[in-house]
Amino acid sequence: MAEYLASIFGTEKDKVNCSFYFKIGACRHGDRCSRLHNKPTFSQTIVLLNLYRNPQNTAQTADGSHCHVSDVEVQEHYDNFFEEVFTELQEKYGEIEEMNVCDNLGDHLVGNVYVKFRREEDAERAVTELNNRWFNGQAVHAELSPVTDFRESCCRQYEMGECTRGGFCNFMHLRPISRNLRRQLYGRGPRRRRGSEAGFRGLTGPSDEGRGVGMGGGGG
Repeated sequence: MAEYLASIFGTEKDKVNCSFYFKIGACRHGDRCSRLHNKPTFSQTIVLLNLYRNPQNTAQTADGSHCHVSDVEVQEHYDNFFEEVFTELQEKYGEIEEMNVCDNLGDHLVGNVYVKFRREEDAERAVTELNNRWFNGQAVHAELSPVTDFRESCCRQYEMGECTRGGFCNFMHLRPISRNLRRQLYGRGPRRRRGSEAGFRGLTGPSDEGRGVGMGGGGG
């Protein structure tokens, strides 16, 4: 599979196809990139663009000043988000092999959620249906992604705590979930659906968009 995709999307030495798009499913140049972004017509992996919002980057007080959020609060918020999205997608669309969330700050990677399903058919159906849904008051933007091996997409320096580029690195900075949650979601611990405040809600029309705290259906 990887060799086949490489033959379509190219490699680092390819002067026609964008190697960054092939490796991470995104490119900081976007449509202005001088090389081709060949979007896959089939893939096990989908990306939900800019879906996760780190409260440390967005929290503000009423007067617009920055509000401090502790690392413990951020991890709890992130675990709730991750479990909510993972459980919803697996229950509705099919078995998930791997899910990863970018903690980068660059516009092309910030909040991107990559979900690798076991079957390509499940990924295709998920993209079709998710593009008619909402999450936290924003429309979900889902597409198939060429990423199949996240080891090639990740920043090695970040994993070792040595990345000097910070949040604007062009390789994925994947935010880890807690160890207990990993065991629960990936079958090495008791499975449970967390009763979270940010439950998935259906939205009935444009006037309801601001009230949606979780992932809901499309507007009527």
